[in-house]
Amino acid sequence: MEIWINPACSKCRSALTLLDAEGADYTVRRYLEDVPGAGEIREVLDRLGLEPWDITRTQEPVARELGLKEWARDAESRGRWIAALAEHPRLIQRPIITADDGTAVVARTDEAVRDALSR
Repeated sequence: MEIWINPACSKCRSALTLLDAEGADYTVRRYLEDVPGAGEIREVLDRLGLEPWDITRTQEPVARELGLKEWARDAESRGRWIAALAEHPRLIQRPIITADDGTAVVARTDEAVRDALSR
């Protein structure tokens, strides 16, 4: 499994602590440094079963600058959202765990981390 983290994020640190406590085998991806491209974001969204606006941190300053709250949330706008996430990775909700079974979870709670571990 892989976990996308921002080391400054307390939810990310909590998820790592739980993974370590459970003896999980995982790879850390600091997604602000190793930025996922649009194709990777599409793949993770498919694994999550979510749309790009579902994993967008709309309170970030860059989100306000881009006016994301006013963007349409429909199939025609999906590519625009994905491009924004790829260009501004700080907008991506964290942490995201891609599980070994091909699924993924936004692991903001201990329950979500445990869910990923059970897959």
